This record gives sequence, C-alpha cells and structure tokens, in this order.
Amino acid sequence: MNSLSTINNEIIYCRKCSRLVAWRQEVARVKRKAYKDEEYWGKPVPGFGDPKARVLVVGLAPGAHGSNRTGRQFTGDASGNFLFPALYKAGFANQPRAESRGDGLLLKDMYITASGRCAPPDNKPTPQELDNCQSYLEREIAIIQPKVIVCLGKIAFDRLLKVFALRGLKFSHGATYKLITGQWLICSYHPSQQNTSTGKLTVKMFDAIWKKAGQLTSRS
Repeated sequence: MNSLSTINNEIIYCRKCSRLVAWRQEVARVKRKAYKDEEYWGKPVPGFGDPKARVLVVGLAPGAHGSNRTGRQFTGDASGNFLFPALYKAGFANQPRAESRGDGLLLKDMYITASGRCAPPDNKPTPQELDNCQSYLEREIAIIQPKVIVCLGKIAFDRLLKVFALRGLKFSHGATYKLITGQWLICSYHPSQQNTSTGKLTVKMFDAIWKKAGQLTSRS
C-alpha cells in the first residue's frame, strides 16, 4: 500500500547511495563531542507532520549532527532553532522548540520533508543522490496533495522544478508561483546558520513566508 508510513519505512531502510550510507554511519559512530553520550539515529530521515496538511515544506537534507542525530527533520540544530519558533508563531506548530523525536512537537496543517534523506558531506548531496531520493518526494506530494509547497533553499527549489517538470521559474526569497496543478510554490532562503547569522535571512523575512503560506491555504 502506498501510504506515508510505507514511504517512511522505505526511506529509513534505504541504501541506494553508498557514499551517503558510509558518511551518515561514520558520523553516528564518531559523534560530536557535545553529543558523545547520545545514540545517533544514523539512518535516512523520513518526513513528519500532519498527513492531511495543506502546507508541505521541502528542505535540503539532514544535518550531520542535527537530524542525523535525532532522526527527525530540522530537529536538534541551528536551522531548526530558527524554523520552529517561526512555525509556532504562525500557528503551524504547537511549540517553538524541537530537540528530539519525543519532545512533544506536533505540526498542524503542515508536513516537513526534504530533497535528500541522508546527511551528505559538506551539506552537498550530488545530483545523482538527489535523483535517487526524488521518487520519495513525488510520492509524498501525490499522497498529501498540498495546496502550498514551501521550498527552503535553491536546491529544494530546483528539485521541485524537476518533480513538476517546470521551466523558466527563478528562485528568490519570497517568490511565489501558482503551478499548473493549482498548487502554490513559495520560495524561501534556507534557515541555515550561514544565512541567519549573516542577516541574509532575518526573522521578519522568514515570518513573512509563513504568513503568506497561511493566506494561500485559505484562498486555495
């Protein structure tokens, strides 16, 4: 049966990319000093959230010591520390923090997934590795049928262009497109520490993305 639980189970046991399998397992074995007493997830990270969501969020890939450690998208690293307060403020999350899979976080009307499911070296999955993951994203979109898709970063944007076979669209923060399917695509800079610490992505800019997502779900 093609369901989110089936897809997530396939993702967790996926071994399509030998480079990523070796890297994620090595990171989980060696660990970062700050987390030396924790057991790392060390596997591909599935999506999570509301299965009836009208908003789908697509990120890049798990962080080596974030999602690869906690086993949940955007949980346990600086990107998540910037993302979840914004989602809480916009009414998409029941709390502003994300520390572990058992921290009580619930998403409302939102599902979070990624272009790549394994932590890549230097946060840079290869095009082939992203191609290997694309079917998971396609199936998630088909099941959830979101009204709004928010892509966090250009890699997620480019991957969605492939999923929908789109041409001619340009990535910029806040750019919004209505697809031929009737769905909306919203572009945002990724909430990476590199972007947030330099001011490329501010709290105000990020809040505007989620406000727009909420407005578009009510209009769709």
